[in-house]
Amino acid sequence: MQKRDKLNHLFDLQPPGAILQSSWLKQQGYSHDLQQYYKKNKWLLPIGAGAYIRAGDKAVVEGAVYALQQQNNLSIHPAARTALDLRSAKFTLFGGAKEKLPSWFTKHDWGVPVDFHSTSFLDPHAGLTEIEKKSFQLTVSSPARALMECLYLARHHQDLMACYELMEGLNDLRPEEVQALLENCRSIKVKRLFLYMADKAEHEWLEEMYGFNIELGKGKRSITTNGVYENGYRITVPKELGKLLRT
Repeated sequence: MQKRDKLNHLFDLQPPGAILQSSWLKQQGYSHDLQQYYKKNKWLLPIGAGAYIRAGDKAVVEGAVYALQQQNNLSIHPAARTALDLRSAKFTLFGGAKEKLPSWFTKHDWGVPVDFHSTSFLDPHAGLTEIEKKSFQLTVSSPARALMECLYLARHHQDLMACYELMEGLNDLRPEEVQALLENCRSIKVKRLFLYMADKAEHEWLEEMYGFNIELGKGKRSITTNGVYENGYRITVPKELGKLLRT
């Protein structure tokens, strides 16, 4: 009876669908033996080494990210395009430079490709917001940060064209948030591209930024070969992008 009472209490500790990590369960007073008892009775179902899902729940990637944020206190979060639309074909995650996904996460099939990036080009705790997804409250990138992450990942012409399409829709960014993110951004490429695209999209929030604290580095930057040079931001961009944005 006591074991059943503890099990019922466990169900109240985390929302439905949340992954329950063995290490976290032990911190909550659920010993290894008790976990094995629940597993034997199929009240806890393993999804990998050291991770469970409760009977009746479905393992979803949002529940896994929730576990990392709430049980491990990691900054790993849905980022880039995924932060703008969690239904995207690829689930992109960013985390701090020293953070990594546990093996139970990387080895499990979530039904969607997971693309994880461990980087310090932005402060891992800046430019984040809370959203409701299923039964979870997830920390995700704000739209401004998400676009900077898209630019950080951009490697091809089509990537940059897609980034500009996203930029066109960001009409209501908060200038103080954008300013703070750009001031602390460690990627010259991202800062120049972000400001270049915002300028050409003629967003009003750009006019409210101070700008002088944003270090854009020295010299020219070539984002692509055989592109067009934009002197105002000292970058070479794809011809398609340059023609589209040229007024």
